[in-house]
Amino acid sequence: MLEVKDLKAAYGQHQALHGVSLKVDPGEIVVILGANGAGKSTLLKAVSGICEGKVTGTVRLAGSDLLGMSPNRIVEEGLALVPEGRGVFADLSVAENLSLGAYTPRAREEEAGSLDRVLTLFPKLDERRGQVVRTMSGGEQQMVAIGRAMMSNPVYLTLDEPSLGLSPLLCKELFQSLVTVKEAGIGVLLVEQNARQSLAIADRAYLLENGEIVHEGPAADLRNDPAVQAAYLGGAKAGGPPAPRPVPKAARATVPNPARPPEPPRPASGPSPDEIAASALASLAPPPAPAPPAAPPQSPRPHVPAPAVAPGAATTAPRQAAPLPPSSPARGAGDALPGGLSLSDLVSRASAVSRARSGTADPAPPPKNPARPAPHQTMPSLDPGAFSGASHDRLKSVLTEIETAAAQARAWRPDPARKTGR
Repeated sequence: MLEVKDLKAAYGQHQALHGVSLKVDPGEIVVILGANGAGKSTLLKAVSGICEGKVTGTVRLAGSDLLGMSPNRIVEEGLALVPEGRGVFADLSVAENLSLGAYTPRAREEEAGSLDRVLTLFPKLDERRGQVVRTMSGGEQQMVAIGRAMMSNPVYLTLDEPSLGLSPLLCKELFQSLVTVKEAGIGVLLVEQNARQSLAIADRAYLLENGEIVHEGPAADLRNDPAVQAAYLGGAKAGGPPAPRPVPKAARATVPNPARPPEPPRPASGPSPDEIAASALASLAPPPAPAPPAAPPQSPRPHVPAPAVAPGAATTAPRQAAPLPPSSPARGAGDALPGGLSLSDLVSRASAVSRARSGTADPAPPPKNPARPAPHQTMPSLDPGAFSGASHDRLKSVLTEIETAAAQARAWRPDPARKTGR
């Protein structure tokens, strides 16, 4: 029998266990239930000799006191641990992991029988002896961890959260395997969060809270205990009101919600729902677009004739036209220039002004009311009488440049016969 009495464990100033006592018989499954931080893992480590804290008390197996022994000596005495997180050698194969479990003299004597028992308990391991463990699923790695512990030919097997991270189907297979281990005459001390399934296969159970055993008894009694149901199985609290019965679907609409206060009755007066809906629809309609304002009538603009320029009056000199560069091609006499004038018209006007300056002919006086030319025929007056002083010299230079440009244009015009290739 595995017997633990007044076991205490402390990590520095923190006391993890406060005098825990329990026992496990051969061929019996005992489960320890408790919340996270209650001291369950510390209890298994202290029993197996691998607790990092200070441990005091008594741990006896078949009359031998295990407390103070080295971990390998405890395994030799017949107590094996499957730690939380499996602890397998991930880079080794399944066969190598199982053979490492039989390293003690006690295990080597029964290595063949232990291997046959493990492969019968977990047939998948027999199919995958040569597979590397890290390539296996979580459930299969858990099988390797349990099989390696059983290869040490233990009398008692302790397991810390074996179903952690497993699917519900694998959990069911795992607990069935533990029943098979129990039937082989091996005692099982199980720490498990899955209280429902662990109590279903266990013979006895202990409740551990804050490092102390607060309740113990047969697993069937703990399954029906209201305190255990409230803490671990999702049932009602001890001494509290019973859980409410489920309400049928047909009657759910008529059952008031007690957490929500009833709504006050609406007043009878006021607009009806139809009127409210009509008002809402009317407010959603887009407003009519405003009519564009009528344009004010525009009065016709009076025609203002250009003021006549008296001879000899001082006026602003007209803008000087840029002369054509010698390298750029000039327009022909019949080509249209800006303003609608041809080159011949421009040359004739320049010649008339030149003759008027030299006295060879008198230019015709400008009309008093000249007709307003078209926009494309506007041209500044070239009358020399409209200029005086420095303006005469500037006009003279402009006329000289125009005559030079006209002569260059006539000289540059290509021969029509040569152009047509005759």
